[in-house]
Amino acid sequence: MKIGLLQCDDLAPHLAEVHGNYPELYARLLQAVDPTLEFVTWRVHDGELPGSLDDVDGWLISGSKAGVYEAHGWIAELLALIRRLHAEQRPLVGICFGHQAIAQALGGRAAKSDRGWGVGVSFNTVNERRSWMMPWQEGLDLIVSHQDQVIEPPEGAAVLAESTFCPYYMLDYGNAAMSVQGHPEFTKACSADLMAGRSGQMPDRRRREGMATLSAPVDDHVMARWIVNFMREGIGMAR
Repeated sequence: MKIGLLQCDDLAPHLAEVHGNYPELYARLLQAVDPTLEFVTWRVHDGELPGSLDDVDGWLISGSKAGVYEAHGWIAELLALIRRLHAEQRPLVGICFGHQAIAQALGGRAAKSDRGWGVGVSFNTVNERRSWMMPWQEGLDLIVSHQDQVIEPPEGAAVLAESTFCPYYMLDYGNAAMSVQGHPEFTKACSADLMAGRSGQMPDRRRREGMATLSAPVDDHVMARWIVNFMREGIGMAR
């Protein structure tokens, strides 16, 4: 299976040097589940968009420090691409910014949350079960780093996982699109470095709370398996 990464940002150089940039992070995460996966990257935030939708089997939208509501030309182009992918029922997964972008493109709304920063490990309840959620479990605990959230999901979107902090944590849109607010590609060390670099951008108490959560186990490998299963099921249904 070949995955098209729609890269929407770069990690800061000092972070990328230690932990890898988004293409490396996603390859590391998903190839641990399936070493045969191949990746093609389009740097959407630099204006790169795929010329053909047939070059890959499934699509993955990365995180970004941008907000989906910002008036950047590349964001408008990304939202139009999401609508095209959804109309053609191409398998699509969104991570963090990608989660918000899919919701925004399909009629929902994302904005800065009045709950403030979400950092460290988030603890979520899984509300609904899908065939691709194997291995199954009733919780989904992932690293997060966000201020924005989906605050109005699109009509017809199913809420698969939630928490009191993030009520629309994981959404699906039928067989061809699924998204999650968390960052399964981030390690705990990467999360700690992100929080250290943003110490002046968030309340110190929130940063300390986030750091304390890093002692908890995370479900990054479970989420990786769900992503691969979801894409494979979507490819099978599209044929």
